Amino acid sequence: MTRKWTRRVAALSHRDLRLFFIGEATSMLGSSMATLAVAFAVLDGGGGQTELGYTMAARIVPMVVFLLVGGVVADRLGPRRVMLASDVLRFATQSVLAVTLLTGRPSTWVFVVLVAIWGAGEAFYAPARGALVPRVAAGGASGEAGLQDANALVGLAQSTASVAGPAIAGVAVAVAGPGFVVALDAGTYAVSVVALALLRLPGDARPHRLPPDGTRARGVRAVWEGWVEFRGRTWLWVTTLQFALFNMLVWAPFLVLGPVVAHERLGGAGAWGVIMACYGAGAVAGGLAMMGGRTPRRPLVVATVATFGWALPSGAIAAGLPTAPIACAALVAGVGSAVCGALYSTTNQRHVPPEVIARITSLTTVGAFVLGPAGLAAAGPVASVVGTATLLGLGAVWQVAASSVVLAVPGVRHLASVPGERRRPMTRPAPATRDASSTSGP
Repeated sequence: MTRKWTRRVAALSHRDLRLFFIGEATSMLGSSMATLAVAFAVLDGGGGQTELGYTMAARIVPMVVFLLVGGVVADRLGPRRVMLASDVLRFATQSVLAVTLLTGRPSTWVFVVLVAIWGAGEAFYAPARGALVPRVAAGGASGEAGLQDANALVGLAQSTASVAGPAIAGVAVAVAGPGFVVALDAGTYAVSVVALALLRLPGDARPHRLPPDGTRARGVRAVWEGWVEFRGRTWLWVTTLQFALFNMLVWAPFLVLGPVVAHERLGGAGAWGVIMACYGAGAVAGGLAMMGGRTPRRPLVVATVATFGWALPSGAIAAGLPTAPIACAALVAGVGSAVCGALYSTTNQRHVPPEVIARITSLTTVGAFVLGPAGLAAAGPVASVVGTATLLGLGAVWQVAASSVVLAVPGVRHLASVPGERRRPMTRPAPATRDASSTSGP
């Protein structure tokens, strides 16, 4: 047991991976706290589920708009530069929002504007992080597991934040108010800036030059090159479509209606904090399980199976269950989230050329979130017509059906963890061989 645990946390012995983890964990902790604080600031200020949906959508819309630009900028200027600029912008935005909350009750449009700027910063940060992780891994853990460990650390940072953030925020909002929590979030971005600045990355001074003729591709052409790489990989666009519909039909209603149910039936911010903390606890467990181990031979099969768990929290709320069972359902969903996140990220980074990885990350991210704002904005009005339980229940059923369909796609089932092996199942026509490859274990 001790040897397995040592192997799982060995990645943190490398300086850059450790610094990267500290910066990510700290800023994600602040974001997790601020998300809950903003939600209850809207509700406590007299807003309802519709106003909360608009505020949440305001954070996602800029991500959809600017993610493609963010991918191009990160590939051209280098991911660390873009991440530093994004952290500075989010530090400034959250500082302004904290002052606004501490000095009065802002109207909905103030929340919308400031949260939109917050989302714009995230739009540039996300694709840059996807391009930075392989560089951090190259200077840290070695061997086949190095990249997976780096991605698992990113997931672990998010999972740790998901555990501690809602729990801390639930207490802090009740004791000190949402403005104090948002001020803490601003401080966490400053920590991230320091951690990023201290990284020693190989070749960091020389960002990728965009092919093919030795000059930098510009504007639409750069996005088009990323799109060609994206559309040529069935597993990329199929899983991206899966996540897009998941965010609109399952996760958006859960995020909007979950706090409303907690506010009306479960006891308020504390109950919602417990539910989201359990989701994070499951993600921590899943992240630790992914560290220090081999990548499955068919990583997307394992990742897709893990997505079935996302149906459970919505189904539990739809069934009218109390806080404890909902929290248990969230725990299982969290495990699945960490497993599929680490495997999808590692698969993308192994199968996509490094010179376009930021643009591919931006395309997969914008694809995943493009329908999210509509889901967030519509969740409240639709729930008022069909009922909260019905909407959440339909989302749970959809998740099970969608994951089943994705598992049936050959491009998902047959993709191997090692790029050179990815077409081997397709060149063997015997049905028995294809069936065996689709169910092979790690």
